[in-house]
Amino acid sequence: MNFADNLIERIRSLGHPLCVGLDPHLERVPAPFRQGSMSPADPETPKAVQAFLGEVVDRLEKRVAVVKPQIALFEQLGWRGLEVLDALIDCCRARGLLVILDAKRGDIRSSAEGYARAYLEPGAALEVDAITVNPYLGGDTLVPFTERCRSHGRGIFVLVKTSNPGAEDLQDRSLEAGTLYEAVAGMLADDCRRLVGPKTGWSALGVVVGARHPEPAERVRELLPEALFLVPGFGAQGAGAEQAIRGFRSGPNGCEGGIVNSSRAILYPDAESWETGFEMRLDEAIDRLGEAIR
Repeated sequence: MNFADNLIERIRSLGHPLCVGLDPHLERVPAPFRQGSMSPADPETPKAVQAFLGEVVDRLEKRVAVVKPQIALFEQLGWRGLEVLDALIDCCRARGLLVILDAKRGDIRSSAEGYARAYLEPGAALEVDAITVNPYLGGDTLVPFTERCRSHGRGIFVLVKTSNPGAEDLQDRSLEAGTLYEAVAGMLADDCRRLVGPKTGWSALGVVVGARHPEPAERVRELLPEALFLVPGFGAQGAGAEQAIRGFRSGPNGCEGGIVNSSRAILYPDAESWETGFEMRLDEAIDRLGEAIR
């Protein structure tokens, strides 16, 4: 099945576009799950991360369509962290959650082929539904990923206009025909159209567009009308629900066209009881985004 069709149909059924980031910040893992020193080299730390995120995933089943683990925060634990990530991915997929691996891979085509094989093929070592990729080595480096989108029903989200403070250093640079981020979006247009799903009209080639940049989101939507947006910056990074869906457009059940990620605000609530705080923050994010798209 086309990745975009799969994702959009789940979002329509749930009535909101929330994606929960599974980001194990070691210093913030809640007290009920902490073990040992919680240092990256402590063999007890991966056990704590697995217990914590396993509980998170249990609470997300049938409440969100998709989750996004950040691979760097597992790699900090070495091989044990990758074992935790592998088990977590299996757990998510067994519970019907789509998994986007936030890895931002981008390399020459031969190396990109290895990355695509590692994550986007059936039976891959770390098999996920979609992955984030970096386009700044050129369009040919995206080919191994788009091939898997076409042949195996996977998805990719290409960095276009990110939410970090330094994004403007390169992405907003002026070129003869606009900015660099506009040039990247234009480069993706043909592949985006070729990967449109037959059921929903959305493409398995999506783009990362930060919630803190609503005007650029509208411009990227003009350039890529079929692209799903992966929107960081909602919640702990300060953007509201209305900002986050600025690049969405009308669908059969309200605005649609992407997912809005939140991780720290939900995983690490400022509350006496982690369970109570987590449920409150999750419900709040679902409600805010659900209201925004209606």
